[in-house]
Amino acid sequence: MNRHFLAAWPLLLATPLFAATPTFHKDVEPILQVNCQTCHRPGEAGPFSLLTYETSRPWAKAIKTAVVAKKMPPWFADPRYSHFANAPKITQTQIDIISAWADGGAPEGDKKDAPKPIAWPEGWQIKPDVVKTMVEPFPVPDKGIVELTNVLIPGFENDTWVTSMEVRPGAPAVVHHMVLSLRKHTAETKYGPIPVAAKDRDADGAQVRRVTRDADSKAAASNNFTGLLNVWVPGTPPMDFRHREAAMLIPGGYDLVLGMHYTPVGKATSDQTKIGFTIAKGEPKRQWVTMSPTSPHDEERFRIPAGDAAWESTTEVVFNENAELVWFMPHMHLRGKSMEYTLKYPTGENQIVLNVPRYDFEWQLGYDLEKPIVVPKGSHLHVSAIYDNSANNKFNPNPKIDVYWGDQT
Repeated sequence: MNRHFLAAWPLLLATPLFAATPTFHKDVEPILQVNCQTCHRPGEAGPFSLLTYETSRPWAKAIKTAVVAKKMPPWFADPRYSHFANAPKITQTQIDIISAWADGGAPEGDKKDAPKPIAWPEGWQIKPDVVKTMVEPFPVPDKGIVELTNVLIPGFENDTWVTSMEVRPGAPAVVHHMVLSLRKHTAETKYGPIPVAAKDRDADGAQVRRVTRDADSKAAASNNFTGLLNVWVPGTPPMDFRHREAAMLIPGGYDLVLGMHYTPVGKATSDQTKIGFTIAKGEPKRQWVTMSPTSPHDEERFRIPAGDAAWESTTEVVFNENAELVWFMPHMHLRGKSMEYTLKYPTGENQIVLNVPRYDFEWQLGYDLEKPIVVPKGSHLHVSAIYDNSANNKFNPNPKIDVYWGDQT
């Protein structure tokens, strides 16, 4: 007997993802407010403004390309480890909306559909109680290399609990980064730049240095700087400890040391960086402490071989008292490839707390934990940094040379 089988195949129909092309005011602008306007507005790090249709429309295709490739908003933390309060909020549906809007001619739509504009602060974002300023402008030439320069400015006369701090460069285009630390005030202290000799450099401008382990230790001890208060790079938001019910103690009798890295941009200018602070009304519930686990500087322990695509440098921080881990800022230079932070508990257990598998030199991001990680006394924080000194690294200016530790990129 013949049997006949009926194959029931699903019927596939090509249907548009959206019934109508998304419009700027109704569909796209709310996404930009949450994910983009923090940086993409006048006076901030973004190279163009996304506050209005007129300023956004010329960049429609570029915006689509960036969000589809997930280059924007920038984020590099592996989602398998920890959750971060400042992680991008953009969803795949929102990416599809932006893509359809750009492909559909980027229409403006009805202005009545626009969300209420965010009242972004102009200038200072923290409304500082105290502002500390360079005593005089620092001249930056139109070209060449400006050696890293420490600039001294007056600190606080008495012990002061600060609840937030914000760095405002006078000439943001030439300030590559700023590291804030402390130095004990003496009768001989002179405010302003501390003179620095030009370094020996090769034809490519890279510093020629050979530091021994002994010289490295002596150099670290002789700078007489204390602690690390803040690191600023373009796009860095203010350091704000208030949501942690915390404050940082800046001891009286210390001056502020601004470690300035300037990069000439083709036009001579001058910079007069300011730092604003908000002050606690009383002693805080928690004390904020910033640590800087750093690679050794000497050539014996830090030498990235020519062509090596995965050279590792490690360091550890030991916790001598109970603490809470709340924030990270991985930082490497041109050969940086990846970085991983692992907590080693006294029990023998290990926990990866941040993994950045694809470090991007163009984005120096901070990672703010959604919930603090409790760190018992006796724990170790192990940091592993991987460097790529091969020709496959697009940032690598010369994969044919060994690379040593250096202050500048």
